[in-house]
Amino acid sequence: MGKQVWRVVMAGGAAAVFTAVAAVPAGAAEGGVSFTRVQVNSGKPIVIGVSKEVAVPASFRMTTAHKWKWPAVFLYRGSAGDRLWHAVETSDCITVSSGVCDFNETMYFDPSVWDMRNSEAGAWKVAAEVYFNGGGGDTDDKGLTVYVKRNSRLTVNASPEPVSKGKTITVTGKVTRANWETRKYASYGGRTVSLQFKPAGAASYTTVKKAYANGSGDLRTTVKASQTGTWRWVYYGNTTTGPSTSSGDNVVVK
Repeated sequence: MGKQVWRVVMAGGAAAVFTAVAAVPAGAAEGGVSFTRVQVNSGKPIVIGVSKEVAVPASFRMTTAHKWKWPAVFLYRGSAGDRLWHAVETSDCITVSSGVCDFNETMYFDPSVWDMRNSEAGAWKVAAEVYFNGGGGDTDDKGLTVYVKRNSRLTVNASPEPVSKGKTITVTGKVTRANWETRKYASYGGRTVSLQFKPAGAASYTTVKKAYANGSGDLRTTVKASQTGTWRWVYYGNTTTGPSTSSGDNVVVK
């Protein structure tokens, strides 16, 4: 069906391409259409940075006897008119049986092209809609929640390198988070971050301790040098911010 760009209504009230309804009905087939098997990003959060387009897979089944156009699932808050800016590409009908179609959809979020607001990070509801040839349509709430999050980043530096066994290693770093409004990464202070270590030759990391980033997002802690290995920071995210893992910094212990 091709890629459609939606200038959808946000909290600030931009004009909508599709006619918005005051509320999203919470049942099936209110307008002669049933939407089932709705999925968005396999239930995982949608994490968006400041420059790269994020393609989010979605899918749904639609059952109706009406002649239709433009079926899609979308994310909203409050009413169906309070939607996220994005482009959408929906497949043609994958016929299941008479009047029953499966659809694959991709939502495209591009913070480098469209104005995104930091306040848009958090929980969004999922609804499905379709328009009928000749006018009218159906919009249904699907009882699903998807989190849209600002991407985070971590840096790491462990020193001195090399270090004598038993001496102190200082591990520093910084937590930053995407600011959608400035399209840059900014300090993200007040975060609890895990310091992890992987001994040379080992396959996995183990959490050694937790550290608290100061108001500028700076991390600093010390550990005793016991063996050669790699240090990294891990932040597990929250309802508005995605998780991140720094690169590893190897320290040789002599």
